[in-house]
Amino acid sequence: MLIYVKNITERLTYTLDFIFKERDLKYQTTNNLNLFENSKGSKLNYSNQTISNTVQIQPSSILFNSGIENYTIDAAVFYKEQCLSINGIIDPIASVFYILTRYEEYNSSLKDKFGRHIGKKSVLYRFGWHHQAMCDRWSEDLLMFISEKSELVYQKKKYKPQIIPTFDIDKAYAFKHKGIIRNFLGYFQDLFSGNQAQTKERRLVIAGSRKDPFDNYDKIYEIQNRGFDVKLFWLLGNYGKLDKNISYKNKRHQRLIRKMNEIATIGIHPSFKSNFNEFHIHNEIERLQKIIKKHVRISRQHYLMLSFPKTYRTLIEQEIEEDYSMGYADITGFRAGTARKFHWFDLSENKKTSLIVRPFLYMDGSLNEYLKLNTNEAEEHIAKLYLETKMFGGQFIFLWHNDTISDYGHWSGWSRVLEFTLRLNELTV
Repeated sequence: MLIYVKNITERLTYTLDFIFKERDLKYQTTNNLNLFENSKGSKLNYSNQTISNTVQIQPSSILFNSGIENYTIDAAVFYKEQCLSINGIIDPIASVFYILTRYEEYNSSLKDKFGRHIGKKSVLYRFGWHHQAMCDRWSEDLLMFISEKSELVYQKKKYKPQIIPTFDIDKAYAFKHKGIIRNFLGYFQDLFSGNQAQTKERRLVIAGSRKDPFDNYDKIYEIQNRGFDVKLFWLLGNYGKLDKNISYKNKRHQRLIRKMNEIATIGIHPSFKSNFNEFHIHNEIERLQKIIKKHVRISRQHYLMLSFPKTYRTLIEQEIEEDYSMGYADITGFRAGTARKFHWFDLSENKKTSLIVRPFLYMDGSLNEYLKLNTNEAEEHIAKLYLETKMFGGQFIFLWHNDTISDYGHWSGWSRVLEFTLRLNELTV
């Protein structure tokens, strides 16, 4: 496929790589009109210039600008799929770039109390597309359009997504190893709130008569033993209002981390306070590296705190290679319009970076606490996300916590939802 454009830009190449190379198709771009007109084979005119007997798509300016500008975003049909209309121009290529780069999140004021971009305020949610892999849908719609009108041969692939369970370890234990002061304060809080059941449980756990309800590492081990590529993201920040893991200095905590490192890939879970001071994330990564005696290369933000471009620039500076934070807390689905891994494009620097983004499709708390689904509704919800991933490719990555997988408290009955997810490849339609 030869593509004619007036100007070959970093943004354009980045987007065309996703559309063509992700589907094992070769392409070339040229701004030489004579070469393009005299070329044989499949061609696409992605410019405003009229070229006879050639498939043409009118381009949005977003792929040829270098700044971050405000655009009017609407929905319109391109070929057989709805896509974005950007300043009145219906452009599936630009649509991919806009969503994949999270363009709308730069300079956004649509944030929650933690400073996170709100899923229900996103463009994909506004048009009811958040449960669809829209960047993949637009790519395939474009390729089918071109193949119908040119010599391009495109056949849709069949996919079997790899299911990747991931767990955030925000609180390694509910009661154990917290020290005298924290346990005393917790015990007093239980008494003050009248939570007699938790008071009793705390006492039994500390006495060694009952297993800590957050100690579900045997379940994680069993999942890994079934052949899953388990990822764990460990919070090692200093204690704070939103960072409440036990101390990284605790020897039993360190032994637990080393034990889990033997069976799973462990990444850093940058503390909430690290978003406001890069010094903290540097220290937290060093703590984890010292404990497991290897370089830490993967990360997921605590509270899913993503701020573009600051968060990802910081991760790159700290030599993080892959981030697993690309998803929302308040909704589920395809935050970046795909379940495929992709390189982060820094809009402020206008360049593709080395950081690989691995989106996740749902978080346990989104289903139970934000969306208020019951377990049956949650399974139906998850199945739809999986079938979309199976249709358009990528990995089915999902997020749980060590404290949510043992049917404890308001998570009673939810272990079946985790098991349902692990068995998605057995799902038939």
